[in-house]
Amino acid sequence: MKTIQDFKKMKSSGQKISLVTSYDFWSASIIDESSIDGVLVGDSAAMVMHGFESTVNAEIAMMCYHVNAVKKGLKNKILIADFPFLAHKKGVAELMNGIDRIMKAGAQAVKIEGAAGSLEIINGLVNSGVPVMGHLGLTPQSVNQTGGYKLQGKEKISWEKIILDAVSLQEAGAFALVLEMVPSDLARTITEKLEIPTIGIGAGLYTDGQILVLQDLLGLTKNFEPKFLRKYLNGFDLVKQALENFNGDVKMKKYPSSKESY
Repeated sequence: MKTIQDFKKMKSSGQKISLVTSYDFWSASIIDESSIDGVLVGDSAAMVMHGFESTVNAEIAMMCYHVNAVKKGLKNKILIADFPFLAHKKGVAELMNGIDRIMKAGAQAVKIEGAAGSLEIINGLVNSGVPVMGHLGLTPQSVNQTGGYKLQGKEKISWEKIILDAVSLQEAGAFALVLEMVPSDLARTITEKLEIPTIGIGAGLYTDGQILVLQDLLGLTKNFEPKFLRKYLNGFDLVKQALENFNGDVKMKKYPSSKESY
């Protein structure tokens, strides 16, 4: 099983890191038998699994529910969990209670979005023995502030701020950094500057690794076509066709056959 120490070794050796999201037992069980390096139980569960319009609706209880389900199917991969919106900004007691619950549910590390206002918190968690992954660029929990799911770091001032934030997160003790929806050249600059690995999503080729939402790479979300996404399966149509085939067989009295009857 890969560990956070292995991720740094992979960066040093030039070996790319692959991560995908998972929210449930069945998908975790399949991922566990693949060559994927690790799993993120993302707060994107609020959107993908619960139908909310953003990740803001994710809460500690929701994250623990999905972490626990994934952990039951994931035996050979590192499991990282998103820490939900504002859950680390409600005081030390609530912070540590939330971390305690997520880690005991099965997470081996947590991901915290942004840098401003979070560096001391991240450093404190790391010093308490909790591995923390950072997240810069498009931070979905801040979508109401950024005005939508847009490319970040295009202007010089935001470009430079993201670089400074990346260095600050490394200094705070983050073991890795997700870069989401930033120009490829910016991601490359940060990747070359940092000792910790960078994981890209919509950040070009030159990060140390890549992450995608499982349902997205399987093509299960109809009409979701962001520029950065490569679909490795036309899952929506395949699943729909399977359902149509089942329905047709039932209606035509072809299912169950004598072989499928007791």
